Parts: sequence; structure tokens; C-alpha cells
Amino acid sequence: MIARVWRGWTTAENADKYETLLKQEIFKGIAEKQISGYLGIQLLRRSLPTSEVEFMTVMRFESLEAVKAFAGEDFEQACVPAKARAVLARFDDRSAHYEIKAQIAY
Repeated sequence: MIARVWRGWTTAENADKYETLLKQEIFKGIAEKQISGYLGIQLLRRSLPTSEVEFMTVMRFESLEAVKAFAGEDFEQACVPAKARAVLARFDDRSAHYEIKAQIAY
């Protein structure tokens, strides 16, 4: 299993707007594509002392082939829709990919 990790930052003023956009449009749009091997997404958020708000997404896929079905052959390239770019202050141009070696619940 593969985790695709990406980060973006907004101003404090745009943070709620960006979170709403992710939840109501972007994440739904990804799910509606019904990509074989896509297993879901997590959204993490934290306020920084610089008055920025950092967002991290962690997408899970069954395999690297499934990641490529989502992102294309240059699968590390970030997929950031225009609406998201409009409210982000900055973002990672590349996503990082990790093999998930364990998922443990206690």
C-alpha cells in the first residue's frame, strides 16, 4: 500500500475557505473518478506561529500503478486545481510517496 503525502499553506483568513473547498468539491471529485486502487484520503490541519495554516493530505492507494492512474506518469507532480491555487499562499510542487508497512489499531 502507498501513501501519497502533500502539503499546502494558506493565510489564516483563507484556511476555512480552503478546508471547505477540499471537503465539498475536491475530495468528492476525486472519489467520483472511481480510480481503481484509490483507498481514501485524510486531511490534517495546523495553525503555525507565522499566521499561516498548514494543510497536509495523505492519500492511500493499493499500488504505485494506482497512484499513476490518479496523477499520471509523472506521479510525484502535485495535482492542485485552480480553485485551490487561488486560496493557497504556497504549496509543495511535488508529492512524496511512502510504502505503508503497518496499520495498527489498539
